[in-house]
Amino acid sequence: MSPEGSAEQGFNLKREALHLTGWPLLTLSFQTLGIIYSDIGTSPLYVLNGIWPSDGPMPSKEDIIGGISAIIWALTLLPMLKYVWISLHFGTTEGEGGSFALYQGLYPREGVDYDADRTLTGEYTGGKEQNRPHTFKEKVRWPLLLLSLFGTALTMADGVFTPAVSVTSAVGGIAVAKPSVSHDVVPISIAFLVVLFAAQQFGTARLSFLFSPLAFLWFLLLIGTGIYNITFFPGIFRAFDPSRAVLLFVRTRNYDLLAGVLLSITGCEAMFANLGQFNATAIRMSFCTFVYPGLVLAYLGQGARLIHDGEAILGNVFYDSIPGPKNGPLFWILFTFAILATLIASQALITGTFSLIQQIINTKAFPPILMKYTSETIQGQVYVPAFNWALMIATVVVVAAFGDLSNLTNAYGFAVATVMFSTSFLLAIQMRWVKHWPFIVGVVFFAVFGFFDALFWGASLKKVPHGAWVPLMIGSVLESIMVLWVWAKSLEDTFDRKNRMNLKHFIHQTPKIREEQPPDNGHDPDDDQTADEHDELSYYFYEVSSTRGSVKFADEKPGEKRELQRIPSAAVFHKITTGKGVPHTFVEFIRQWPALPRVVVFLSVCILPIARVPPQDRYVVSKVRTIDG
Repeated sequence: MSPEGSAEQGFNLKREALHLTGWPLLTLSFQTLGIIYSDIGTSPLYVLNGIWPSDGPMPSKEDIIGGISAIIWALTLLPMLKYVWISLHFGTTEGEGGSFALYQGLYPREGVDYDADRTLTGEYTGGKEQNRPHTFKEKVRWPLLLLSLFGTALTMADGVFTPAVSVTSAVGGIAVAKPSVSHDVVPISIAFLVVLFAAQQFGTARLSFLFSPLAFLWFLLLIGTGIYNITFFPGIFRAFDPSRAVLLFVRTRNYDLLAGVLLSITGCEAMFANLGQFNATAIRMSFCTFVYPGLVLAYLGQGARLIHDGEAILGNVFYDSIPGPKNGPLFWILFTFAILATLIASQALITGTFSLIQQIINTKAFPPILMKYTSETIQGQVYVPAFNWALMIATVVVVAAFGDLSNLTNAYGFAVATVMFSTSFLLAIQMRWVKHWPFIVGVVFFAVFGFFDALFWGASLKKVPHGAWVPLMIGSVLESIMVLWVWAKSLEDTFDRKNRMNLKHFIHQTPKIREEQPPDNGHDPDDDQTADEHDELSYYFYEVSSTRGSVKFADEKPGEKRELQRIPSAAVFHKITTGKGVPHTFVEFIRQWPALPRVVVFLSVCILPIARVPPQDRYVVSKVRTIDG
């Protein structure tokens, strides 16, 4: 098929961000509840006990108000303001989000120019055109790449701990009503996790239609119980005063409390990482209208009940604050939905990990592995079998090794805090170099949000000796693989760029004796899209006449030329990239074997970030006009 084919058919071989309005947008926004917000939506299960452990002292009324205030303003400043209203504007042209997408925005990859491939071998001018200017932006390319890859790797590591913490916290509720089964929490959690990972093969779209209604009902239950619990102490609304949060840390001088507050915003990075699964408008709409109000009411209600009932509910604030008796119908309804919601919560990081894998593979930052597109409409919805099973094994091992929820929460949060800080830094740089906003805008943004991110990162850093070294180790191993792969591919590309040659510079053909046309079989492949591959290729690769002019090879010595015999055979030479010029393997072949096959094919394989390429566009054949064959 000629390169013009795809243009004539109107098929877009490039991936673009999804733009929807009306009912399709509302449907997509509803689907985000089950994929993106399930993580941050299940945080009320364990946040307050993360701040005030069940085996610790009972906090005072002012401390509880201050803690709830810290949670509310953390939700407002970071998920709401930083991610929903700012970060989502910085996705790639393909609609991807996350740390690595920010790097792609700074250093966009070169697209494939199919029209340029028509002169792949005849008009290459050498490697000088590829040399990048030594600007400051290029000098910091590798440091920024390392930072973005580290953020990406830690997000993947968080994909191991989010399912472990979420599911274990929900299953732990059964020990509140049935203490006799407390020792069975770990195996029950593992069983649920195995089922969740096994369901990934059905795709994001199918799972979201199942998960989103459940997540919707879960948020309604949080809102209902939150409003009911607020009636026990309406004074909890004083938590909207940010000074209460500041006074909490001034009064207690306990910086470690911030590590517990951090648990309330774990999952905000998933909003940005999952941008490729949906779009910015859908994510923004669902968070502002439903998720944020629901979470605020849930935390206010828990704080009010903790002030009213004190130590009676400190053991497990979420389950003990459920209205009614422990074995009542509402308890078991919430327990059931908590189990389902935490399974859904795990979905947020799993799908986010798949999106990140897709990004780094498409940009040659990770070894290529099998990806299955699960949606014809949304190209970012993919399933990566190898990574899915690797995540499942790692998650099961983490649950079995840590065993207790308190141990898991000690290891949880460090990866999120690190990614949030790196995201703020990359966003500030993009504001200047990509959006071309005034320099002061980026400085102010990083000064404000970088400060809050640094506070959370400092609090989570203390968790490293107590279990947070595990996600740090996982992230470091993944980044090492990615950095090694990027370095190796850069060496390969550099070698190919330096050793590619213009065909005219070393092969010359004397004037033709007579012209031989391709065989007329009554069919032109450009006019018949149903022609099979054999007929199409035979149109281009017709037999070269032996009566044509001789072909000579100009070796490295000036003025020295050797005549090349045309041998009745075909040869295929692989080209690493689709750029111009012939590969060095062809030059070395001619140098070692002073003969030229009748038919020479320079083959490049291009992987496109779309679900399906039409059959007529799967082969782009260009004839080299300077040399016969």
